[in-house]
Amino acid sequence: MIRELIRDEALLSMPCEPATAEDAELAADLIETLASLEDAGCLAANQLGVPHALFAYEDEKGAYRVMLNPKLVFGLGPNRVVEACLTREGESTAVRHIKIKVDFDALVDGELVHRRREFAGFTAQMIQHMIDHCNGKYI
Repeated sequence: MIRELIRDEALLSMPCEPATAEDAELAADLIETLASLEDAGCLAANQLGVPHALFAYEDEKGAYRVMLNPKLVFGLGPNRVVEACLTREGESTAVRHIKIKVDFDALVDGELVHRRREFAGFTAQMIQHMIDHCNGKYI
C-alpha cells in the first residue's frame, strides 16, 4: 500500500525501535511507496510515521531492497556531501563515507536473517542517510 510521507520533526528525531519479522507488511509498503515517488532512492519507516528501524532503497541495478536493524560497522573515506531528504525542506550538509560495511537483518521466508555487506558510492551515501533516520538523526 502506498502511504503518505510525514514531516513531523519530533517523530523523525526519535531513535527507532528494533524491527521484527512482523514488519514484513511495512517493508512491502516501503517498497511500494518508494517506487511511487519521483526521483527518490530510499525511504525509512519513520518517514511513513512508523518508528521502526527499517528502510527500503533502490540498488545499482534498479531493484528495491529492504534493510532491517542496520548498523554501520566500518566507513572508509569520509567526504562532505550535500543531501536532500523527502521529509525535510531544503538541503543539508553531512559527512558520508565513500565505502561502508553494514550489518543488517533481511526478511527471508518470514524470518530475520543476519547479513553483512559492503557498499560504495551513492548507494553507500543513501544507506548512511537511512541509518541516520533509524537512529533519529534528523538532518
